[in-house]
Amino acid sequence: MELKETLRTEVLDNLEKNILPYWMGKMVDNEHGGFYGRRDGNDQLDPSAPKGAILNARILWSFAAAYRVLRKPEYLEMALRARDEIIDKFYDRDNGGVFWSLDAEGKPLDTKKQFYAMGFAIYGLSELVRATGDEKAKEYALKLFHDIENHSRDREKNGYIEALTQDWQPIADMRLSDKDWNASKTMNTHLHIIEPYTNLLRTLKPGTKEYAEVREATENLLDLFLTKFEQPNGHLGLFFDDDWNRQDKIISYGHDIEASWLLLECAQVLGDDSAIKRALKHTEKIAIAALEGRCWDGSMVYERHGNGTYDNDKHWWVQAECIIGQVYLYCFHNHPEMLERAYQTWRYTADNIVDCDGGEWHWSRKGTEVNRADDKAGFWKCPYHNSRMCLEVYERLAD
Repeated sequence: MELKETLRTEVLDNLEKNILPYWMGKMVDNEHGGFYGRRDGNDQLDPSAPKGAILNARILWSFAAAYRVLRKPEYLEMALRARDEIIDKFYDRDNGGVFWSLDAEGKPLDTKKQFYAMGFAIYGLSELVRATGDEKAKEYALKLFHDIENHSRDREKNGYIEALTQDWQPIADMRLSDKDWNASKTMNTHLHIIEPYTNLLRTLKPGTKEYAEVREATENLLDLFLTKFEQPNGHLGLFFDDDWNRQDKIISYGHDIEASWLLLECAQVLGDDSAIKRALKHTEKIAIAALEGRCWDGSMVYERHGNGTYDNDKHWWVQAECIIGQVYLYCFHNHPEMLERAYQTWRYTADNIVDCDGGEWHWSRKGTEVNRADDKAGFWKCPYHNSRMCLEVYERLAD
């Protein structure tokens, strides 16, 4: 009991004194609205940086979730600011969906439709609905759900394609980033579609048409993970073609551990006993496989490449997901030792990744050095993995 309370207290303190104040104090754009697009690894503001849909949606989720749990009005104020930015500027009123990015002044820049980004917009909007019952947020979350279902879902071979042009036409380069393969179906995008669909389902009333539609899509996604993405060794394949032929041999420890708890959460929200039983079996296997990337000091490495070499960087988000995954093994899979292991991962993170002076967390640690080459805040560096870890641990270990 003492260790549970210690962990809960320490992560909540980090959320409220380190993570959220950084975004409230350093990232609000009072000139052009919304939030700045970037602070570099040395915490220097780049006011000319583009503003990403993913960053804005994750800010919305983080502050909406913080308000839902902690009920502090300053968190709601930030969530509403992010909501308005998505609806007023990122949402494409001519075609539907959200733009990939805006320029620094808030005008559309990259107008492609990346379904990963649309998923995060749903995630943030639906969390605001959970927190406040916001009808405007619910309306746009459902619009985006239907955009994904109408334009991304492969009704013949199943699954969801990665991206299209602004007006929903095929696009040659479907990659999320330069690090990704140009594959039509990826585990990462599917993970961040099942994640918002699960959250959206929480906000809908059983018996309604919307509930039935979202539930069917969510159940289908859960099945895809347990039949297509999960491999015999428990790891998840990352890149697939239209016919579900795997294109890679990469092991992403962070995505594995993240998926392990998100898929179980999905089954719990669906509430079907058989789905929960099935998910418990599969997600335990996925989580245990993911922990192959965990080191003696509690940290987790990034990934194993297809050629068998390793990227040993300790990324901020991987540590956050590793903590949650171990807490879920403790809470739901009868692994009592995982509470202490989760705390060890947290202590590594607090001592090596958290920026106690400047606020927020550093991108990663490379060996013994803090990585300042990558952003402190930006297109991909957002208050989502770390704030979610704090809130998940705080709520899950409450009993």
